[in-house]
Amino acid sequence: MKTSFLCLCWITCCLTLVPNARAELQVGAAIVDITPNQLPVLVNGGMLSRSADSIKTHVNARAIVLEDGNERVGIVVVDSCMLPKFLLDEAKQLASTRTRLKANRILISATHTHTAPSSFGCLGTDPDPVYVPFLRQRLVEALVQAEKKLQPARVGWGVAKAEEFTALRRWVRRPDRLAEDPFGNPTVRANMHAATKPDDVTGQSGPEDPDLSMIVFQATDGVPIATLANFSMHYFSDKAISADYFGLFCDGLQQYVKQRYPNSDMVGIMSHGCSGDVWRRDYMTWKSGITKEPTIEGYTQGLLQVAKQVYESVEFQDQASLAMAESRIPMKYRVPNRQLLDWSQRIVDAMETEIPKDRLEVYAREQVLLHKMQSTEIVVQAIRIGDIAIASTPNETYALTGLKLKAQSPLPKTMVIELANGADGYIPPPEQHLLGGYNTWAARSAGLEVTAEPRIVATAVNLLEAVTQKPRRQPRETNGPASRGLLEASPVAYYRLAETEGPTLTDQSGNHHDGVYEPGVCFYLPGPDTPEARYTQPGEVNRCVHFAGGRARTRLPLTGDSYTISMAFWNGMPNDARATTGWLLSKDHPHA
Repeated sequence: MKTSFLCLCWITCCLTLVPNARAELQVGAAIVDITPNQLPVLVNGGMLSRSADSIKTHVNARAIVLEDGNERVGIVVVDSCMLPKFLLDEAKQLASTRTRLKANRILISATHTHTAPSSFGCLGTDPDPVYVPFLRQRLVEALVQAEKKLQPARVGWGVAKAEEFTALRRWVRRPDRLAEDPFGNPTVRANMHAATKPDDVTGQSGPEDPDLSMIVFQATDGVPIATLANFSMHYFSDKAISADYFGLFCDGLQQYVKQRYPNSDMVGIMSHGCSGDVWRRDYMTWKSGITKEPTIEGYTQGLLQVAKQVYESVEFQDQASLAMAESRIPMKYRVPNRQLLDWSQRIVDAMETEIPKDRLEVYAREQVLLHKMQSTEIVVQAIRIGDIAIASTPNETYALTGLKLKAQSPLPKTMVIELANGADGYIPPPEQHLLGGYNTWAARSAGLEVTAEPRIVATAVNLLEAVTQKPRRQPRETNGPASRGLLEASPVAYYRLAETEGPTLTDQSGNHHDGVYEPGVCFYLPGPDTPEARYTQPGEVNRCVHFAGGRARTRLPLTGDSYTISMAFWNGMPNDARATTGWLLSKDHPHA
């Protein structure tokens, strides 16, 4: 109780009272080149160490500083794979000595390009010792330059669906097609790109987030100042050194605005949405050798077409107040047990060099490092700009995490920026850990405790409530014709299976026959949406669960042998995979 009380007091004390809603907004923006001036340079984003000795595209730090007379906030988005917290804390502290920004009023995030110089030690790649101090100074310079350009401004919001440009890359494998983890154990029930071989998988492990959202700032005379976009797509893949599609998108948006406003030096920014389990290839429709893969230029141009429509739809507020809050949470790493640690140490001791040469050496070294590290501190922030909110996560969170935050945010206009203020790798929802795969293997690329994701979500929602001074929204599934018809029949129980997490299986009938989900269930996948199966209102996604070894269990007052059960389901297992493909319903036989 004492710890909780102190934590709440800390959040309250570091908040400024929400100022008058009609406060005058000022905005400044700048782009600072962070391309390395010494080559070769180590590059993040791969299993093993690699370096680059040429530049394909420059990499940049793009900054926005906002001021309302009471509060001053800085946002920097960096063309980097991941940025360690210690580096960002140092940069923020330095920036606070050269600007009027407080260190806890600065958000710095990475785009997650896999072709940028390494500033973060991860898997087989160490941080580049020459590049890191150079980057630190350039991050500070971006904030300094943005602050110098502060001018009266207004702000607007726009959002559109861009589902054509993102899709789930993590799929659930058939129970008879498990893969091995780095230690030789057949634990992998779900992994990235498993659907490359469609016969190996039963379905996706979660939902995607198709929203391309944008916060647009313009001067009071209408001249654009900056655009902060956000999209959930992991990265495209390019040749190092490159800013990937993030940089191409920013350049393309700036060129579009420049054509319409020749006197504008608008700064285009693309921040990384929750993308730990998504990529650009839709395996639902993709066929190897048949589907034509897009180029990075073609992909970016397609996404820009959506962005241009969003940009043109923005309506602006002439005045907007600011608020920002930050919380630092202690977290434990998932450290190896004694047996795994001893085994890993023997492999590390036998390595020919300090740099791992294969996956086994990579993960053995990671166990030794996690054992030394034991715990860390992560940073979560929330920002309000008028009636627009931004939440941050310091990790590669899944698309589901972003959807949870957006659904609970007190403000409908909310974007979620991940890999902000640090980098502790993949942080799946707890239920995904049981399914295994690269996104869950304990390492600096995915090392936090199993409960990290719900703790991050809870903290971010609390901060959103603090900066908005409004209560969180309570997500509710709407009822379409199909669900209304079922409810009108007065069922004993009605389970929509639309939860974002377990373990509660909610009875929507009003009879309170709630049940539980067992481990091994994936949540919030898109369900059927046809005229015959319209369970939600038009424009809303009907949600369902994917039973990946787990079940839903409940107690119902069913007597006798006469009752009716109505269900909608899909079967991801081939009918000839085993003698009994799977159970749909079992009464009185929980272990059948």
